[in-house]
Amino acid sequence: MVSTATQRDIRKLSLEDLKTFFVEQGDKPFRAQQVYEWLWKKSAKDFDQMTNLSLPTRELLKAHFVINHIRVDQMQRSVDGTIKNAVKLHDGLIVESVLIPKEKRITACVSSQVGCSLDCKFCATARLKRMRNLNADEIYDQVVAIQQQSELFFGRPLTNIVFMGMGEPLLNYANVIEAIDKITSPKGLNMAPKRITVSTVGIAKMIKKMADDEVKFNLAVSLHDAINETRSAIMPINESNSLEELAEALKYWYAKRKRKVTYEYVVWKGINDTRTHAEALLKYCQHVPCKVNLIEYNPIDDGAFQQASDEALRMYQELLEGHGITTRIRKSRGKDIDAACGQLANKS
Repeated sequence: MVSTATQRDIRKLSLEDLKTFFVEQGDKPFRAQQVYEWLWKKSAKDFDQMTNLSLPTRELLKAHFVINHIRVDQMQRSVDGTIKNAVKLHDGLIVESVLIPKEKRITACVSSQVGCSLDCKFCATARLKRMRNLNADEIYDQVVAIQQQSELFFGRPLTNIVFMGMGEPLLNYANVIEAIDKITSPKGLNMAPKRITVSTVGIAKMIKKMADDEVKFNLAVSLHDAINETRSAIMPINESNSLEELAEALKYWYAKRKRKVTYEYVVWKGINDTRTHAEALLKYCQHVPCKVNLIEYNPIDDGAFQQASDEALRMYQELLEGHGITTRIRKSRGKDIDAACGQLANKS
């Protein structure tokens, strides 16, 4: 028996790696395909679930490998049906993920990092120290858990995935891309890439890299203001990735991918609720084909940021739509369990 200290996380191995392992053990290479299917298509959490493998083969796998699957440590249900999961990772760290049910869709909002390093002033997650990036399998497992909850509580399959949970996805690019590959692969969960949206604060060089990599998922940008001075005050990332640099990257994205960009935009009282800010956003929307989601703000205790009036939101919407920009006012879900946008802070 190989000691636990030398056991490897089996989901870090490629299909070819697994084939090599079985050949080295004097077994048939097709065993690798069986194991790979159990890991990524059937989402096995234990080698004993792999019932089409012989007992000696399962014991061999146990001796050499572990499956570091996540565990839903705590589940909270909102009055509106939203479910928030406190997800325990194999090393004891916690992230949060959210199931958002609507009439025609069920969306998984997943995390990509433990904590966050970007210090957006209005976001609860930003107050947590970034501990580490999530591995691809830990991102994948969040989707699997929400898929199972969707079937269990709503009798419907998961329809959409948004990377809008804890962390900045483009600062964990390799693992996010690998997770999406597994989620969209016919050998994995077989979800359509057009059902997946990656949301970023706007890291210009990584947006260009996504374009060069010809990704097939959707891009959303947490914009929140189109005036550099205001945006820098609430989102320090704007100091190193200005609105001008971001616009250049988005033009590059659209030229390569021909896919609309979604701007996520919160309107706050006394910060960006004037026509000057709305007109700046309208001007910014001219850079690339886009749509705008005006998002209801979710308080994070200290009161420094407050939701703007309904009149301010309507002013934004009428101005943008009057110039042909598709604009939706998005009401937040799960506020009573701190599951809404910007509220994920591991209070559990």
